[in-house]
Amino acid sequence: MTLNTHRWWREAVIYQVYVRSFLDSTGDGVGDLAGVRAGLPYLKKLGVDGIWLSPFYPSPQHDHGYDVADYCDVDPLFGDLAEFDLLVAVARRLGVKVLLDIVPNHCSSEHPWFEEALAAEPGSAARARFHFADGRGPDGSEPPNNWHSMFGGPAWSRVTEADGRPGQWYLHMFAPEQPDWNWRNPEIGAEFDRILRFWLDRGIDGFRIDVAAGLYKHPELPDSDDPEADARTRDSVNPLAWNQPEVHQVWRQWRSVCEEYKVRDGRERLLVGEVSVPTAREHALYVRHDELHQAFFFDLLSAPWDADAFRKVISEAMQDIAGTGSTVTWVLNNHDQVRTVTRYGEPATEGSGLGAARARAAALLMLALPGAAYIYQGEELGLPEVVDLPDDVLTDPIFHRTGSRARIRDGCRVPLPWSGQASPFGFTSGAESAKPWLPQPEYFAEYATDRALADTRSFWHLYRDGLQLRDALPQLGEGTLRWLDTPPGVLAFVRGDGLVCAVNFGTAPTPAPVSGTPLLSSGPCPAGVLPGSTAAWWMSDGAIP
Repeated sequence: MTLNTHRWWREAVIYQVYVRSFLDSTGDGVGDLAGVRAGLPYLKKLGVDGIWLSPFYPSPQHDHGYDVADYCDVDPLFGDLAEFDLLVAVARRLGVKVLLDIVPNHCSSEHPWFEEALAAEPGSAARARFHFADGRGPDGSEPPNNWHSMFGGPAWSRVTEADGRPGQWYLHMFAPEQPDWNWRNPEIGAEFDRILRFWLDRGIDGFRIDVAAGLYKHPELPDSDDPEADARTRDSVNPLAWNQPEVHQVWRQWRSVCEEYKVRDGRERLLVGEVSVPTAREHALYVRHDELHQAFFFDLLSAPWDADAFRKVISEAMQDIAGTGSTVTWVLNNHDQVRTVTRYGEPATEGSGLGAARARAAALLMLALPGAAYIYQGEELGLPEVVDLPDDVLTDPIFHRTGSRARIRDGCRVPLPWSGQASPFGFTSGAESAKPWLPQPEYFAEYATDRALADTRSFWHLYRDGLQLRDALPQLGEGTLRWLDTPPGVLAFVRGDGLVCAVNFGTAPTPAPVSGTPLLSSGPCPAGVLPGSTAAWWMSDGAIP
């Protein structure tokens, strides 16, 4: 896409690279930065505008890098700073933006500051960087409050003090190996200001911000009326732990840092937040003109396959989020969600073919909407969720804390298939290659990249053609949409001067909403007919009522 240099992010399509599962250049079975660099021409050919890299910082990998031990370096598992700089340079030559995943809500229990806090006394300055508190009960053996972790179990762990006695507790809204920072301590904000500048000085184009509605907790850390809500829903819904008003101060400061760099060289840096809040109206507060540029709109991802449901969430986003002057950031999948093909094919009795048809239609719908879009790696191949990984290979801390396979994330993180008929499918190479860090099923051969590129009917070509049209048609950028009258189960809207996107959410064919020149469809689409579970783009040949 040919993007406005100064406001490129407003309609960009960004590809999420889950580094350890993208491409392995060393033969150790884990993807790395050199593998990402080798894959850049593939992504350029697909037509994306940029990449978002999952965390590659030094980490003990208890949560695959979201437990950061050093925010200003590269874990040897993935390469080094020289390799990172080379990756950024190659991306720049190809015109591909680079976003880093930054994790400001929590760090690793092996971060030097947390190790210092463990060795320090209660009430010390080192402990004030985190949420340490005395336990309840006569011997302090009960957690300071009743909050539960997003990953299951209590959100507090007790430490052993230097004299060997049971001591204070520390807060971790995720795994015990991920202590939460105390953002009420000004040292934390100053440290992250330094971290931002370290990476911006290396030439990156912005940050994806993990848990962007987190950071601040209620200052009194009171009990919750529903302490298990976060673990039950796998969402940040505890109002005492998330979405505190003070968090907006952080995003104003981070935005000012980005604006400072923009003044220096004219390049606009992007802040896009993982914001999980109850309503589009609350979501909009994060993308005001002096805060985040964008925030992922997850309501489209979570909406059931239903025309009325999709219309409702799209309308709310356009009204509340786009109304701030930002653009909506659409997303159908990421590294924490069941893959789209599988999600839309549930229940399993409906068959994988239906899930694939719906996923293709949803992709065209998303690419036709005003604003930006993010594509999770493998979605362009139509990869399904791997649902039958044996227990002994599962790495998700949710599984290990709860013993339950419900909504664990390993199944969407299985390494990509690139070529061949058997694992490792070109993901890792070398005479002494290790097995991929998660096993790839035999049926991944059907989804390998080389096969997808050779088949013009594949998911890959649908995404590539859609991205080319976004580049070629000015209607498929910023702006608004207008809904068209349609029969039940069909959604249709018009962009610009006559570009129509229509989706049939049912199974029965229905007449096309307008006549005109067909541009692209997610499946076979006879003239004048919109088959069930299909999306199509037309250019109208006349006025649209």
